[in-house]
Amino acid sequence: MSLEEVARRARVSAATVSRVLNNVEPVKSSTRARVLKAVAELKYHPNLHARTLAGGRNRTLGVIVSNLANPFFFDVFESLESAALAAGYDVMLANTGYEPERLVASIRLMIGQRVAGLAAIVSEMDARLIRLLQDASIPTVFYDVGPAGGEITNIAVDYRKGMEKVVDCLHTLGHQRMAFVGHHNELGPTGERQKTFEEVVAHYSPPVQHRTVTGADSMEGGQRATSELLGSGFRPTAIVCVNDLMAVGALRELRDRGLDVPRDVSVTGFDNVRLAQFCSPRLTTVHIPRSQIGVTAFEYLRSDRERPRLAGQSIVIEPEFILRDSVGVASA
Repeated sequence: MSLEEVARRARVSAATVSRVLNNVEPVKSSTRARVLKAVAELKYHPNLHARTLAGGRNRTLGVIVSNLANPFFFDVFESLESAALAAGYDVMLANTGYEPERLVASIRLMIGQRVAGLAAIVSEMDARLIRLLQDASIPTVFYDVGPAGGEITNIAVDYRKGMEKVVDCLHTLGHQRMAFVGHHNELGPTGERQKTFEEVVAHYSPPVQHRTVTGADSMEGGQRATSELLGSGFRPTAIVCVNDLMAVGALRELRDRGLDVPRDVSVTGFDNVRLAQFCSPRLTTVHIPRSQIGVTAFEYLRSDRERPRLAGQSIVIEPEFILRDSVGVASA
């Protein structure tokens, strides 16, 4: 399949196809749509990267993450990269910012580069992209967003169990007004945490009052979401955050308002990034073994003559609840 065939199918010049695929110059939206449709129909992937060893094997792995500014994603990438470099592989990195268009572009780029394997450590995913990867026959590891089988391995965390432990701890300490601070709750891994929170609090008797607010996946996003929550008039005795990064923002907003943690409000996070141990007070959270995830992802992508590559597995990791100083008995 060639670029010229795509151009003929889309009824444009080869130069226009190149501009669309490389996103280097403005192209009319109708023309862009026609080119992308032709690319999809012909299953065209430009061969942008032909670097191989003498044996003809590519030694580059692709890694795509949702938010490199979040220490969770950085930690997974760093551990995967360290394992890969030690085994003689190179690593390409792409960051999507949770934007589906950037995810599509990144996956197409990785396929075009003919990477030896791809790790998608993302919260967003589309069934069409899964089919695209299957058609390309590239060994792939998903983190919690795709089905295992064939060339695809899926590493999942039992988020439900982790969130149940958080909410049960707070309820045991007498918290009857809880709030959830989240982001991108329509996405699987983050949405599962909110869904579990809402389901668990609904089963208590007497009922637990609760609210949900969302913000950007950042410390600033957690601060703004907490400000919105408190500005609504709801007064939670506990704030459950979707991750540690947003929990640090929540701590900042509570401190700025003169509220003590945990005397006035308890706060929890999720992931147990290093920041959780160094903020004040130290953050109660759920530990997700990021180094284990990164190393495991590499092990399911590597392929050596003396070691056949693993593939098509479904791996579930159990989280661990970490009780620290940011949680206490509910205030009156």
